[in-house]
Amino acid sequence: MTSLTTPAAAPRTGDRAERIERIRRAAHRIRHNALDMGEVQGQGYIGQALGVADVLAAVYTDQLRYRPEDPHWAGRDRFLLSIGHYAIALYAALAEAGTIPAAELETYGSDDSRLPMSAMASYTPGVEISGGSLGHGLAVATGMALGLRHQGNGARVFDLLSDGELDEGSTWEAALACAHHGLDNVTAIVDVNALQADGPTAGVLRTEPVTDKWRAFGWHALRVDGNDVAALVDALDELRAHRGSPSVLVCDTRIGRGVPLLESREKAHFMRVEQHEWQIARDQLEEGLAR
Repeated sequence: MTSLTTPAAAPRTGDRAERIERIRRAAHRIRHNALDMGEVQGQGYIGQALGVADVLAAVYTDQLRYRPEDPHWAGRDRFLLSIGHYAIALYAALAEAGTIPAAELETYGSDDSRLPMSAMASYTPGVEISGGSLGHGLAVATGMALGLRHQGNGARVFDLLSDGELDEGSTWEAALACAHHGLDNVTAIVDVNALQADGPTAGVLRTEPVTDKWRAFGWHALRVDGNDVAALVDALDELRAHRGSPSVLVCDTRIGRGVPLLESREKAHFMRVEQHEWQIARDQLEEGLAR
């Protein structure tokens, strides 16, 4: 597995160009490690991991306050993975952050591993909530943020959702409650890759215009290309400065981003990759970094 070349950075250190380059390289390592983990099982939610890598790199290397050696530090910002099947991406990000050893990624999905295929808080350091059934994460984030406020704790709560998760009514109930309480310590991030288990999102349940809906629910909402690191940096900085209401960053991402072989895969929600294709995928990823 690919190891860190730099320690976990303090949030927003360096000038903008340095931040963008640091995030870009972190995203590359996250993608590389996600491919390596995927090869252990031969299949999985590889496309989502590749697509959301830039978002996770921006959050973990540039925004979150945390102590890698102390995942339960009371002052940490909380990052909630509402979409538990994205665990492969989160583990790669936690290795990048130094919370789990990069060498441990080789155990992904194996018996007695701390890295199950769906994220579980009781198994893995740095995992705040257990995933599985969708629609719970934002409600938990709302409760956490409200509790932190009552404690006088200035930590922030991030919640990563998928566009398919917006089909769940509980998500919108939580959005109402979060706005009602003016929880400006909450930042939701929606990964819009336009695909879910039953097919294209637009065909399963039309959710557009997504950004307008969040604003109508009382949220400060921005929408960016989630694979554009510079756009992510600017948007996250704006959301960090916002006060008075919760914020949401809607990120349009591409399934399989960075690996053309997998970007064009027809059945991409849960992806089967042939044995000979893994090295091709890694080679394409390296070629993309060099460009």
